[in-house]
Amino acid sequence: MEYKKNDRVTLTIEDMGSDGEGIGKVDGFTLFIKDAVIGDQVEAKIIKSKKHYAYARLEKVLQPSPFRVEPKCDYHRQCGGCQLQALSYSEQLHFKEQKIRNNLIRIGGFDTEYIDKCMEPIIGMKEPFHYRNKAQYPIGTDRDGNVITGFYAGRTHTIIANTDCALGASENQQILETILSYMRKNKVTAYDEVTGKGLVRHVLIRKGFTSGQLMVCLVINKKMTKMSYPIAGVQKNTNEFLPNQGELLAALAKIQGMTSVSVSINAEKTNVIMGTMIHNLWGESTIEDTIHVRDMQKENYPYTGDALTFKISPLSFYQVNPVQTEKLYSLALEYAGLTGKETVWDLYCGIGTISLFLAGKAKKVCGVEIIPQAIDDARENAKRNHIENAEFFVGKAEEVLPEFYEKAMKEVSSDEMLHPDVIVVDPPRKGCDDACLNTMLRMQPERIVYVSCDSATLARDLKILCDGGYEIRKVRGVDQFGMTVHVETVVLLSKGEIDSKKVRVEFSLEDMDMSGFQKGATYEQIKAYVLEHTGLKVSSLYISQIKRKCGLDVGQNYNLSKKEDAKVPKCPPEKEAAIRDALKYFQMI
Repeated sequence: MEYKKNDRVTLTIEDMGSDGEGIGKVDGFTLFIKDAVIGDQVEAKIIKSKKHYAYARLEKVLQPSPFRVEPKCDYHRQCGGCQLQALSYSEQLHFKEQKIRNNLIRIGGFDTEYIDKCMEPIIGMKEPFHYRNKAQYPIGTDRDGNVITGFYAGRTHTIIANTDCALGASENQQILETILSYMRKNKVTAYDEVTGKGLVRHVLIRKGFTSGQLMVCLVINKKMTKMSYPIAGVQKNTNEFLPNQGELLAALAKIQGMTSVSVSINAEKTNVIMGTMIHNLWGESTIEDTIHVRDMQKENYPYTGDALTFKISPLSFYQVNPVQTEKLYSLALEYAGLTGKETVWDLYCGIGTISLFLAGKAKKVCGVEIIPQAIDDARENAKRNHIENAEFFVGKAEEVLPEFYEKAMKEVSSDEMLHPDVIVVDPPRKGCDDACLNTMLRMQPERIVYVSCDSATLARDLKILCDGGYEIRKVRGVDQFGMTVHVETVVLLSKGEIDSKKVRVEFSLEDMDMSGFQKGATYEQIKAYVLEHTGLKVSSLYISQIKRKCGLDVGQNYNLSKKEDAKVPKCPPEKEAAIRDALKYFQMI
């Protein structure tokens, strides 16, 4: 039977898609229904029909699922930010666990039994509401011209007026009502995306959950003279950015915990919320928060006594759920298996949160992040926490890591970071770049800890790493985003045999007779090794050139041309690096 737009159907929801939509079938025809939960019997109206499936709108719940609960927010369907609010929290955790599992099996191509053996129970939240320490609210007007704030309706830029988001900090409502009251009284205009006119665009609110400190930053549409801009970063500015500015500052200052009030200048026609220049108007330019290390082996994950304090500016990247972040980073630290002797790379390190967690248990940590201000924050946070064994680099992980590797290989470097014990990656939703993954494989760390906010791209990257010789040991989800479909995942990978079967032996190279290795690694063996590990074909001439560079004996006239004026090709850098890898593998250098 064919189904078309506007047809009404009755069906039972049998599954849920990765975006939280209910999935059911009528006469073998599949329907995807937003806001329906598994187990519901529903009436739905088809809004878009394809040959074998259709999208439908939930019209009525005829028989509620045993997993259906009453949502806290009246706007959850229009907003779209809480895709799972009608689903019981225990079932949300099951949904997220299955999402991780299914992606690893379907996208990663891993065996079902293998994944089931590696997976550990998901780490849920005690309180899945009011957990966000950061929120950005658009400012606009309703049909009657009244100033409003709230959130955009799903896939639109229409603001749903609501100052009491169920996921935001409890203080947010008072802050927003104070700002709206000030704007109405002083006739301060809201930004209009169509005309590009109006003053206030967004309100950013941040809270330190441990410190209790609050930060407010108003994003305003205002052209400033060059003299008005601070040289760099956040500076206090006494200019009048807002009409009757003092009235707003006095009102916000009365809110308990208020620590910082600033404005961000964004006069561009863009969807980017924050401008690059921040002017501090009242209080401090930053707030602070503390992340505690937890013992992930014990019930309820108690504090270990170790903790790190971070400064947070309006532009700082900082995990939005501080309680679950402690569990997430503590789990990554546990998986890293540090004893104090290890060298670690932390890729996509942000303001150094994971890096500094690792530094407390490692010999040395190097962090990489593309955003310069984040690296400035990371270095400042290292000083703030008296950590001296962490170093930070600005740049793309897929560029910094390969450049470091190639440079160290060319210089025959003995840098201990060339072959680290552990690499930790926490990439954005798109996952790791191929160049980054390939360099990780060439560096051959004993363990890789992959922290992911998207299990689909995680599965894709794990396939590459496992094809390169690594094996998944542990997989565990951490629910950072209750009521939504998003979930964090931490994965431990290690090389070859299971770690528990390895024996660590410490010895001096001076005690070894290396002559056997030097004689035993023939040119053909070196060629075969390079081809297998890099896909590159190298000639005996290139091998002899690199052996000479490394001070190895290759014979007086080995592979030299018999013609006096012949031009001898030089070994390309990528082949030189591959040959050096082989020489190290055969312990010839």
